[in-house]
Amino acid sequence: MSTPSLVIFDCDGVLVDSEHLTHRVLHEMLLDQGVDITYDDTILLFMGSSSAAFLEKVSGLCGGHVPADFVERFRANMAVSFAESLTAVNGIEEVLSLLPMDYCVASNGRHAKMRLTLGKTGLLARFENRIFSAEDVAHPKPAPDLFLHAAKTMGVAPADCVVIEDSPTGVRGARGAGMRVLGYVGMATAQSLLEAGAHEVFDEMADVPRLLGLPAA
Repeated sequence: MSTPSLVIFDCDGVLVDSEHLTHRVLHEMLLDQGVDITYDDTILLFMGSSSAAFLEKVSGLCGGHVPADFVERFRANMAVSFAESLTAVNGIEEVLSLLPMDYCVASNGRHAKMRLTLGKTGLLARFENRIFSAEDVAHPKPAPDLFLHAAKTMGVAPADCVVIEDSPTGVRGARGAGMRVLGYVGMATAQSLLEAGAHEVFDEMADVPRLLGLPAA
């Protein structure tokens, strides 16, 4: 296995440990709207969603419309939760320090959200000018557009990229882009990531250098 020229990281759940915070906020807000849904089902339904898909799913659960201030309150509640509890994913800073190749982040999240979460966890400086959002392309994950845009901007062929993803949505997008995908088992199951097309799965960031074909320290 050749070492890649570019590693593309998802953001939520891969760089920043935000998924459980985000879905807890969302679950509580859906319950307040009278939606009968469990926390686990909230994760299954919304994990990896783009902004447009998020709105469509909320609308479906809320009787065909999104309450007028729902998104505004959701973002405000997330910001409070992140300020109180957000941390970097365990081991990711060590991984980034070891990588000899270029890396970047490509997320369905908005630029503003990524700058908030990467800033809060001290990772923003590592990704400055290497942050790619679904806002930058016509079609979010699971379309391949975002990954292809990131690779093109970074000057690397898709076949020379490895993507690290924690959602089936992201895995499908990376596979569609013709990239090798490592599935990080966090909120999603290993089976769901493999079924989406992940080439390998792992549950400790310490495994990443080996999976990238880097020599042992």
